[in-house]
Amino acid sequence: MPRLNYKIIFHIMGLLLLCNGGFMLTAALVSWYYEDGVTMQISAASLLTLLFGMFLMYNTRGHRKEIKKREGYIVVSFGWIFMALSGTLPYVLSESIPSFTNAFFETMSGYTTTGASILNDIESIPKGVLFWRSLTHWIGGMGIIVLAIAILPLLGIGGMQLFTAEAPGPSADKLKPRITDTAKRLWFIYVGLTVTEAILLKIAGMGMFDAANHALSTLSTGGFSTKNASVAYWNDNPMIQYIIIVFMFLAGTNFVISYFAFKGRIQKILQNEEFKWYSIFTGAFSIITATVIYFGADLGLSSIAHPMVWGEAESAFRHGVFQVLAIVTTTGFVSADYTLWTPFLTVLFFGLFFLGGSAGSTSGGVKVMRHVIMIKNGLAEFKRTLHPNAILPVRFNGKAIGNEIVFNILGFFILYMLSFIIGAVVLAALGLDLQTAIGGAASSLGNVGPAFGTLGPVNNFDALPAAGKWWCAFLMLIGRLELFTVLILLTPFFWRNR
Repeated sequence: MPRLNYKIIFHIMGLLLLCNGGFMLTAALVSWYYEDGVTMQISAASLLTLLFGMFLMYNTRGHRKEIKKREGYIVVSFGWIFMALSGTLPYVLSESIPSFTNAFFETMSGYTTTGASILNDIESIPKGVLFWRSLTHWIGGMGIIVLAIAILPLLGIGGMQLFTAEAPGPSADKLKPRITDTAKRLWFIYVGLTVTEAILLKIAGMGMFDAANHALSTLSTGGFSTKNASVAYWNDNPMIQYIIIVFMFLAGTNFVISYFAFKGRIQKILQNEEFKWYSIFTGAFSIITATVIYFGADLGLSSIAHPMVWGEAESAFRHGVFQVLAIVTTTGFVSADYTLWTPFLTVLFFGLFFLGGSAGSTSGGVKVMRHVIMIKNGLAEFKRTLHPNAILPVRFNGKAIGNEIVFNILGFFILYMLSFIIGAVVLAALGLDLQTAIGGAASSLGNVGPAFGTLGPVNNFDALPAAGKWWCAFLMLIGRLELFTVLILLTPFFWRNR
């Protein structure tokens, strides 16, 4: 096996830091506009990030312009770590989060679009820092690497290896033959939907700052809010929550489907099996949740914000749909304390932690496509038992799926469940009770955000011990990058040169 091309790895790291520093400048501009007193600190964070990025790029300018699969995995995994480390600077320098452990947790939660927070009083944080917090969601949502893919051709570097390592889901759909064209179209859709949601939220009654931040968090399926009560702050304005519901659904949909919708290719959407099952799952679970709420569950609003009339049909429907979508798409917004909605719904929601949205979306979790293929393969095994000589391939979207894909999905699911079990055991060993340990591990690995127990929707992750925060940050990273990309770096054969 050839030696790693370290120069190209550090060169791309420098490029990513330049992009990160540029995004920090926008947060500094927001800080300056609102005169929140931390403009200089965010600007200093941006300058330090830009200088380090330029230093890396300058000192690796003589690199060999070739990147292979091993370099791709390293760039993606360490790229996210580099971005998270630099992303802590606005928090630390502004003293909004003076603890480095807490700042790293918040930043990793942002980039991985998990939405778990350690902040106890979000509304006291300067607006520039809050905007940066939401921006980390938005950057991580589509993938830092996809952004870099659109720029890499300017440096004479191909980007397919990076896209393969970063793209969420079992396969990376390409809209156009050239990967750069794919990245540009994905970002066009991503930006367009974000701007559209921000405008609609503003029209519905949100302030412009809140609208922009919630649009950034929704399309990235992140969940950071500008209010302590999250979206429950606007429980007296149903239109705001319905707008967020629509865009959470879109964010959990494969962005290739959104592209077909913009092109008017409705038949392609209707024929897509994953979109059909994603719609069926979210619709069915929403109806079940709304029905249980309507006939007997306490909405649990009084402990968050704006109590509403219990049992009222529209309220039950809205909160049921909102929370199901928030969890299935791993957005993690909160409109009510769902842990008070009967033990049945608590168990149901815990199961939804493992569902996830569509492959090719910004959501986390196992993904609908994997679940459907595993179920189909399980049913096929029954038939193979009765007819051992029959050839019974698993079909998806009308096409037979190769055994290597089925084995990959089964291997992923086994590894996912092992990671969840180990994650929960470690949290329990750190002193967390059973419900909190299981919920924290499932939430972090699935990039959901709020969990159960002391990490529930009306609490946050601040009570975790320092070791627990670092462990949850690791679970967020491997969950966001779909396990293999990060865990393969922990194997000795990956680093062997021969």
